[in-house]
Amino acid sequence: MLRSSFQARIAGVLILLLLVVIGALYVAVKAATNVAVRAQAQEQLNVGSRVFGQLLAQRSDQLQQAAQVLAADFGFKDAVASGDVPTIRSALVNQGARINASAVFLLGLDGSLQVSTGLDIDAEALARLGRQLQQPRRDGPRLFLLPIGEQIYLLVDATVSAPLPIARLLMGFAVDRAFALQIRELTHLELSVVARRDGTAPTWVSTLPNSAQRLLETHVEAVGAMPQHVDDDIEHYLSQHLQLASGPGYRIEALLHRSLGEAEAAFAPLDRRILLISLGAMLASLVGALVLARSVSRPVRELADAAQRIGRGDYQQPVTLVRSDELGVLALAVNDMQRGIAERERQLAHNALHDALTGLPNRTLALERLGSAITAGRPIALLYLGVGNFAAINESCGQSGGDFVLQQLSRRLQATLRPGDSLARLLGDEFLVLLEHCDGSSAVASADRLQQLLLKPLRIGTQDVALDCRMGIAAYPADGDTPDDLLRRARIAMQDAAQHSGRLQIYQQGRDAAQQRQIRLIRDLRHAAEQGQLLLHYQPKLDIRDGRVRQAEALLRWQHPHLGMVSPGEFIPLAERTGSIQLLTTWVIEEVMRQLHEWDGRGVWVQVSLNISTEDLLDTALPARVDALLARYQVAPEQLIFEITESGVMLNPERALEVLHGLRRCGIGLSVDDFGTGYSSLAQLKRMPVQELKIDQSFVRELDDNSEDSVIVRSTIEMSHSLGLKVVAEGVELAPSLSLLQRWHCDTAQGYLISRPLAAEAFEVWLAQPYRFPQAEVH
Repeated sequence: MLRSSFQARIAGVLILLLLVVIGALYVAVKAATNVAVRAQAQEQLNVGSRVFGQLLAQRSDQLQQAAQVLAADFGFKDAVASGDVPTIRSALVNQGARINASAVFLLGLDGSLQVSTGLDIDAEALARLGRQLQQPRRDGPRLFLLPIGEQIYLLVDATVSAPLPIARLLMGFAVDRAFALQIRELTHLELSVVARRDGTAPTWVSTLPNSAQRLLETHVEAVGAMPQHVDDDIEHYLSQHLQLASGPGYRIEALLHRSLGEAEAAFAPLDRRILLISLGAMLASLVGALVLARSVSRPVRELADAAQRIGRGDYQQPVTLVRSDELGVLALAVNDMQRGIAERERQLAHNALHDALTGLPNRTLALERLGSAITAGRPIALLYLGVGNFAAINESCGQSGGDFVLQQLSRRLQATLRPGDSLARLLGDEFLVLLEHCDGSSAVASADRLQQLLLKPLRIGTQDVALDCRMGIAAYPADGDTPDDLLRRARIAMQDAAQHSGRLQIYQQGRDAAQQRQIRLIRDLRHAAEQGQLLLHYQPKLDIRDGRVRQAEALLRWQHPHLGMVSPGEFIPLAERTGSIQLLTTWVIEEVMRQLHEWDGRGVWVQVSLNISTEDLLDTALPARVDALLARYQVAPEQLIFEITESGVMLNPERALEVLHGLRRCGIGLSVDDFGTGYSSLAQLKRMPVQELKIDQSFVRELDDNSEDSVIVRSTIEMSHSLGLKVVAEGVELAPSLSLLQRWHCDTAQGYLISRPLAAEAFEVWLAQPYRFPQAEVH
């Protein structure tokens, strides 16, 4: 009994001691957990503050770049300088849409609002903004956080100079709930932003639950200061205050919130397991309790160390805890969590540098590799590949079929790579092959082999698809010494390759400048008419039968203010490609009628022919516009001849014939230009309501009685006369050619032999002089 009592006392003492130890351990773990939770929460708040600042800086950089690009744009500066509000507003809207800016506006140098894209800025906000703009600019982009109306905006500015400053351009976006939710997705923290202004209710943006947000607003309204804690009946939040902006009469502040309840919940399983292990140890023996206590403390320390390593971003060292109990399971879970986080970070890094569809490196990684090769001085060639018919493939096979084509194409390209070469998908249907230790000549051979491989059609479902692959080549150091220059020039070569049957082109020196010239011409051509840069020259057309000149062809000329006289052969194809040709045709038609009206007033009667484009032939409203202009300028319709091309009619014969018949009802004469170079049949020609054919100059320029051209020209004249059509021969430069045309009864001749194209005044003077018919002996 004594022994039993002693054992009981020993057991009781040990049990009591164990209880005290267990209790102390539990309390210590709980306290350490609370400290760790708060420390972790505070660290997350610190990290969130930096992420918040970096996101603001990133967005401001994007805004600054977009603002500077727009401010530097010649057309935009010209519109600002001339006060062209519609053009300014259009430019602001387009540039804002590209970067999802919600506020874009233009201020005068005096701070007055000139143009806005819809943002309503009151006088008070405008005054605040003016004071901010007067402050000296520091290094880097200048950004402003300002309350405007019921929202808070992040703004950046750029000066519009021409060349002196003439205005200030501001771009920005609203710091709204969508922005706050983006911060929450990045940091897993709640965000509250408040703008307080004198005499106005605060403007709040918050991701907190409604109850917590109301408590926060009530506290700020009552105390006037931002709290360090926000507690409602459900959650307890630790907060960190950020002073974002302040000025006379306003202040913008932010609070980042971390839910302590969510952080503490992660440690709840650990607390329960420690308690269960302690109770098991108490029911066992004293020795077992002591051993268990030591066995518990060691893994806890290891797990804590692992948690700290994970918190620092070290995912390499796993938890080496070999146990079969709950702590072992927890250690395995920590290791799994560590591997999962590491894999997700690796995947994020991979996705940032690779294309999601094909898995190939993207433009960023390709430029990085190209830059490394340039830095190391290694010769490298760029093979820029584009699929010219990809849009047609997408239309016929659907988006999934287009994606399949890109994947199959990437596999084919990868199979041809040598060791050290790399392949990247840049955008859409464009790929880039980097050929290491390769110059332009070697790249041509590689491209030729690749072209032969790509000629094999791809199988999509039940149909075979042939790829129209164009390849452009640029090499370092021959074609450039920066990644951007090389990539741009390789792409220019790829675009040029579309004009060659072999679909392969090496970058030609000067094409970069030529492309910039084309871009400038395309941009300026839209405004050439309104700025008075277009003019017409008139080339006389000789009536061969009576040796008189009653007709002329109006030929368009462009006097560019900076580039001088631009050849029609250069700007007409650009106008046709960009959709500006109808603007030019409209101007030419009206200018010819104005000139005819002026000549009619002076008693000079001339019949003028002019060219109309393929796009005009598809415009069913053209006859009505022409009829209105005839009435406006009081010009007889028989004084006008519209020249059309065979290919233009063949593009859409039914609609073109409808337009041509409408012009004939107006009384306008019609002529088929460049006859013999198209593909129309005689049956199609018979359907067209034309009265005249123009034989192309390629058959007339070196006309000889014994040449093949003479057979074509003579038979064309006889055929046309049999169809009741008059014949015009253009390109007449030699007197023997004119004599042949006269002998074959051609109706009209046009060319340098008669006269070069003349300005309107010079043509009128030339017309008043007696014309001497050139004579030549024809054998």
